[in-house]
Amino acid sequence: MTKKLLFVTTLLLVVAFVAFAADVTGKWTYETAGRQGGPARQTTITLKQDGAKLTGSVPAMMGGRGRGGAAADPNAPPPAPPADQEISNGKVDGNNISFEVKRTTPNGDMVTKYEGTLDGDSLKLKITTPNMQGGDPRVNEVVAKKATT
Repeated sequence: MTKKLLFVTTLLLVVAFVAFAADVTGKWTYETAGRQGGPARQTTITLKQDGAKLTGSVPAMMGGRGRGGAAADPNAPPPAPPADQEISNGKVDGNNISFEVKRTTPNGDMVTKYEGTLDGDSLKLKITTPNMQGGDPRVNEVVAKKATT
């Protein structure tokens, strides 16, 4: 009888924990420092949680494309921004999340890893981007805020 009671209590605690677990679904915005002292760049990612599975997208990197140059036609419409990149391997474990974004570059595929912890309406993210020249990866730590609209 005691084992059954312990099992039922444990099961109820697990169900309660899952029911009260935070949901990261929504749009999250963070800022990163601009390059070479330029203005900060704002990035909005979109996440959708389905249980322990996480899907969504992040904006594509501009990488200097679409800026034109001296020979660019000043009357031409600006180029369309690149399509958002879908996330892969997205996981939710309690208040911890992780996912990857794979981008194809002229130098090959690049996988950026995102790891985060949800705390209310803040998402603390560690973003690890590989160095395509073979050096140490670049690690940025940011705090994303949940968008209200």
